Amino acid sequence: MDEIYVMDPDSGEQTQLTDNDALDESPNWSPDGEKIAFTSYRDGNSEIYVMNADGTEETRLTNNDASDADPSWSPDGEKIAFSSDRDEDGNTEIYVMNADNGSDLTRLTDSDGDDISPSWSPDGEKIAFASERDVGDRGIYVMNADDGSDLTRLTDSDIEFGLDPSWSPDGEKITFSDRDVGDRGIYVMNADDGSDVTRLTDGVDPSWSPDGEKIAFTSIRDLDDQTEHTVIYSMDADDGSDVTRLTDPPNADYYDLDWGTNTSTPDGDDHKDKKHDHKDKKHDHKDKKHDQ
Repeated sequence: MDEIYVMDPDSGEQTQLTDNDALDESPNWSPDGEKIAFTSYRDGNSEIYVMNADGTEETRLTNNDASDADPSWSPDGEKIAFSSDRDEDGNTEIYVMNADNGSDLTRLTDSDGDDISPSWSPDGEKIAFASERDVGDRGIYVMNADDGSDLTRLTDSDIEFGLDPSWSPDGEKITFSDRDVGDRGIYVMNADDGSDVTRLTDGVDPSWSPDGEKIAFTSIRDLDDQTEHTVIYSMDADDGSDVTRLTDPPNADYYDLDWGTNTSTPDGDDHKDKKHDHKDKKHDHKDKKHDQ
């Protein structure tokens, strides 16, 4: 079953953090590097949990019959944004709760399409997310983190299946993936208005390094008779050069990366490969059955 790991990309050493009979996915490091929020299906449906960075003291934060997923920690460590279809309209929306006990639940979005994959800006003022509110495609949007106001769409119709927004540490850029079938790629754009969109490489699951120099991602570009699984790579964040393969799995897939702030190298949290979107994983995360 899919579990959560941390990895040292220099040595390739991997440490398994979770161990149960259900799917664990979507890890997100706390700003101080002491904890990891994640999604787990161990209770029969997807719920948000928090654990220490060594995998101890797992604590369940959400508890309902809905699908709660995609946790994203606020920069001050006080809040966690996540996606959920808990309200009666059946759509997946973005919510925020207290990181310590899941209290003070606030709904930030309200649309006819699913809102998923929230990502908090480094200054704590904005949340980027993917949305299907505009019929025909899934775009990347930004809103105020406190109340969901000042909603702005950053990507245009050329990006049909946007997902996985990740802010640069300085808050100037956002990297994201377009999961258009047959042409999945990783892009970067200006965070303020979505301008200067640049395709960096083929792949999905982009995650910026804490120093802003690198982006970790996953791809099946090296698929061959020996390697039939998704692999973790890193590349230069400015132009997609210096692509480096970080994993060499014989029997595993990797996805839902988050580059931790408690280390100078990417914590390629490797799961295996299944869901991570929402209406195909309960929305489309299965689209994460990756790419290239």
